Amino acid sequence: MNKVALVTGGSRGIGKGIAIELSKAGCSVVINYRRDEVSAKETLEYIKSIGGYGEIYRCDVSSYKETKTMVDDIVGRFGKIDILVNNAGISKVGLFIDSSEEDFDELINTNLKGVFNCCRASVPHMLKKGEGAIVNISSMWGNVGASCEVIYSASKGGINSFTKALAKELGPSGIRVNAISPGVINTEMNGWLSPEEKKSLEEEIPLCRFGDCEDIGKAVVFLCSNASKYITGQIITIDGGML
Repeated sequence: MNKVALVTGGSRGIGKGIAIELSKAGCSVVINYRRDEVSAKETLEYIKSIGGYGEIYRCDVSSYKETKTMVDDIVGRFGKIDILVNNAGISKVGLFIDSSEEDFDELINTNLKGVFNCCRASVPHMLKKGEGAIVNISSMWGNVGASCEVIYSASKGGINSFTKALAKELGPSGIRVNAISPGVINTEMNGWLSPEEKKSLEEEIPLCRFGDCEDIGKAVVFLCSNASKYITGQIITIDGGML
């Protein structure tokens, strides 16, 4: 794929895995990050080491102004944007009764409004070309909800509905919109689990293991390629059969 891809939250974890797999598929990848410049540079260096091309871009996707500037800069630099992967997200675990308005605003602004901001800034450029692929990274908890992650679940459930609605609206213009709902993936976000907790969680998964970032990355490549040219408006759950 000789395409230009923007991966938000692409410096580490699932985003890093997605950026690497898109690079392997021949895309020029823009790695967006908010704070972790060191990890963003490490991801970029790895992509270069395997013969790929990419750039890093610092931007807070919860800000529409920053996001639009980023997308316009990408189009100015590369001449186009073919693929948008909305991966940037944050999580907070705790009882709902202990959550605050600030928690709600932070989670919704990053996880859900960030998707709106990136799509709103990118879609006009895709409309001009008459094609494009958008993949939103949701969560299995966006499908069914999770105790102690109420706001997070709501933000991801919103992404699922947003994906289905936008796909219907943009389909006639040649732009496909899908989402991936990952299950438990081997990332730093799960680093707080003790060995006992990890083992117990693995036993709840039919495939008896956590997923790898590569698993999500390969699925994104599929959804952005001609191999999935008749797939849009879908929420694809990749969770080892857990749900």
